[in-house]
Amino acid sequence: MILTDERKPFVVGPYYADPAEKQAFLRGIFDRTAPHYERIARWGWFGTGETYRRQALMRAGVSPDMKVVDVASGTGPVARALMKILNSPDQIVCVEPSAGMIAESKKTVPAIHHQAPAEALPVADQAFDFLTMGFALRHVDDLDAAFREFHRVLKQGGKILIMDVTKPESFMGRFWFRLYFKYFLPFMSLISTGDRESYRLMKYYWDTMDQMIGREEVTKILTAAGFKGAEHHIVLGCFSEYRAER
Repeated sequence: MILTDERKPFVVGPYYADPAEKQAFLRGIFDRTAPHYERIARWGWFGTGETYRRQALMRAGVSPDMKVVDVASGTGPVARALMKILNSPDQIVCVEPSAGMIAESKKTVPAIHHQAPAEALPVADQAFDFLTMGFALRHVDDLDAAFREFHRVLKQGGKILIMDVTKPESFMGRFWFRLYFKYFLPFMSLISTGDRESYRLMKYYWDTMDQMIGREEVTKILTAAGFKGAEHHIVLGCFSEYRAER
């Protein structure tokens, strides 16, 4: 989610001419790049992505008997990490706006999949013990509405984990972060896939990271949506984990 001081989305670079076009742009580019996404994610995180996600889920309190909704589930990386913890994939429901990403996810995640945005989850009230969203805050138009939906679908006492990548605090950390995400990752995505749309998506990722809503603001919006104990944790200088309880 990219915001001005008034917390209204604005246009990012050359990707769409009006904020109203953002979701159509995202669905289109995610649909087209879905076949390449897993390859980029594997080498882009140096093969550590699943381990990190599983550890983050366990830090946030996921236990084997929980029913979990995975919002913005993409090609299924968080759901696969959940499958290492939960008793059965039947305990997972994936919600993702991109049909292309869902098609890729279904190849490895034998769970229920719904095509929908974070602001309108097609699931019942108080149906889940845990909700997770991985690396997708930047793609949500209305965090207030999304977090209210997250609150609605969780049981009383249900927990939430939102993972994202945010710019480090230190000067050198920001320097290397910018070098990697603005230049190296897009270039290597093009080299490894031969797909210019994958290159464009990674360029878009950097632009959204560069203008991402502040960490404290995310916890404030969680609290305003009704969550208790909203807190932010930083791992390795740039991995943000937001946790809260209904």
